[in-house]
Amino acid sequence: QWLSDRKKRALQKKDVDIRRRIELIQDFEMPTVSTKIKVSRDGQYIMAVGTYKPRVRCFDTYQLSQKFERCLDSEVVTFEILSDDYSKIVFLQCGRFVEFHSQHGHYYKTRIPKFGRDFSYHYPSCDLYFVGASSEVYRLNLEQGRFLNSLQTEASESNVCDINPVHFLFAMGTAEGKVECWDPRTRNRVGLLDCALSSVTADTEIEGLPSISALKFDGALNMAVGTSTGQVLLYDLRSSNPLIVKDHHYGLPIKSIQFHHQLDLIISADSRIIKMWNKDTGKIFTSMEPEHDINDVCLYPNSGMLMTANEAPKMNIYYIPVLGPAPKWCSFLDSLTEELEENPESTVYDDYKFVTRKDLENLGLAHLIGSSLLRAYMHGFFMDIRLYHKAKMMANPFAYEEYRREKIRQKIEETRAQRVQLKKLPKVNKELALKLIEEEGEEQQFSKKRKQKNLPSLLKDDRFKVMFENPDFQVDEQSEEFRLLNPLVSKISEKRKRKLKILEELEAQGEEEEEEPEGKASDAESSESSDDEKGWVEEVRKQRKLLRQEEKLKRQERLKEDQQTLLKPQFFEIKEGEEFRSFKDSAKKQKLMKKTLEDRLKLEEKLGTLNVSDTTVGSKQATFKLKKSEQHRKQQEAEKRHRQERKALRRSASHLKSRPGRGRLFH
Repeated sequence: QWLSDRKKRALQKKDVDIRRRIELIQDFEMPTVSTKIKVSRDGQYIMAVGTYKPRVRCFDTYQLSQKFERCLDSEVVTFEILSDDYSKIVFLQCGRFVEFHSQHGHYYKTRIPKFGRDFSYHYPSCDLYFVGASSEVYRLNLEQGRFLNSLQTEASESNVCDINPVHFLFAMGTAEGKVECWDPRTRNRVGLLDCALSSVTADTEIEGLPSISALKFDGALNMAVGTSTGQVLLYDLRSSNPLIVKDHHYGLPIKSIQFHHQLDLIISADSRIIKMWNKDTGKIFTSMEPEHDINDVCLYPNSGMLMTANEAPKMNIYYIPVLGPAPKWCSFLDSLTEELEENPESTVYDDYKFVTRKDLENLGLAHLIGSSLLRAYMHGFFMDIRLYHKAKMMANPFAYEEYRREKIRQKIEETRAQRVQLKKLPKVNKELALKLIEEEGEEQQFSKKRKQKNLPSLLKDDRFKVMFENPDFQVDEQSEEFRLLNPLVSKISEKRKRKLKILEELEAQGEEEEEEPEGKASDAESSESSDDEKGWVEEVRKQRKLLRQEEKLKRQERLKEDQQTLLKPQFFEIKEGEEFRSFKDSAKKQKLMKKTLEDRLKLEEKLGTLNVSDTTVGSKQATFKLKKSEQHRKQQEAEKRHRQERKALRRSASHLKSRPGRGRLFH
């Protein structure tokens, strides 16, 4: 909003989401909040009211931009477009005012006795019917320009009203949860529906008495009623019982009800969700949950486009191709949706965590591989972030405490860093830090003489700071890699020191850097480098020999330990009721499992436990005989023998107790 056009274009080049975004109508928004949105009957103008300050904005769909904006004295409760275009508009305002606008702007303003909540226009008689915080329905005739006799109802207050477009029956929803129907010709009540009682079913849970919050006619006989507890009831005017009751399950008042005739759908919305469902079966077609609370929903006629007024500056526009074609002023949307169907894009898992097989084993979730909880992707899996956090907490319940301690330690060290510090070596990699300090000192002395800029220190560089703070980066000098690499590193550092010394001598003598030092030819230098190479190669060989000797000594020690350890006999207890079988049985089983299925079936046939026979159709039939009864009999016999042995032992033990010192019993 506050970016310049140039910055917006630059952002579009970088951000893919911004580049894909389509702005159908320029500046289709309100300063703070939009409350109501409607489309004119000719489909050319979209009108919306909102705050702050209270205003109405008219958008021209042919120009895809705003046509005009008019500020009002007070907030608009609802409004109605009386003409085919924007030339005649009526606004019901929260200060009991009714304001009329014509094509040029404000036309007339009047006031009703009580605060209004909704109104409807009766076309045959040019009457406006106002309902609100009163038991009366006020009538204002626009042809005569005066108020007519009010309709006296039984309700204490009324919330919504609507007039049937076919036979012009006037219906109003009351705060007591009833719908009263009136005939405008005779000004008498012709029907009463108790919707509060019908909205309570076995599945619904409500708190308090439901009042009527939305009302909409469909054709001559159907009427949809929305309650303050989140239920939508569809009625046939010939019956007092609803055809279907649909619950939003949020307990929020229904804000808007629309009918989609092509697919026989009802579009109902509360402040959180828009639901589309079949009016015959109640089956959900689709639902949408915008980011901000919904105030009003408008269905563009004969199309698949929805517009919403929200508790946010931006008014949302949704296009659902299944509901119908795009309006003629944005017909390019159809071709765009076809291209999106042809080129499906990969899904980005925002609420998922990527884990490898090793991570799953550490968390103890390896058994979930192949289930619907894991989505295979590349070399790992995607899993729900909530499940990942739960498993991590169970695997390591003290992880947060450790993390907290580490953060506290880091904060303390940060505060210490602000104090006056003495030069001291870090806790981790002290030798490496000392080596770097010495090398930096030498290079600084040399650069001062040559008047060059000093290079940044590795110890002070944030990129390498963790290497001297985290113990995980400690150099292991006893490792094989370090011992094999150390001779080469030490030789290189010696060579570097020698080179620095030579360059210092050259500077002292005032000679150029490219010239060779006196008394030393290039051949001598090359021979020296070859000697150095021979030296470190020998050192590497020496280290390899030492590593082999150490490995040999370790092997000998392990052998000695194995020889010294005496193998003690192990005793195993057999469970009660089980019969001991020799270890040969398990070996036989293993041999049997290695055989093919054909060999195993032949063996079972010989033993008599399997009978294979040909059927009349040409297939084979196999019959198995289980040895359940024989195993049960053997188990009973073993238990019987065991009981007899225990009795005999008890008798002998009691006999020995009666004659002490005569003998001992071993068990």
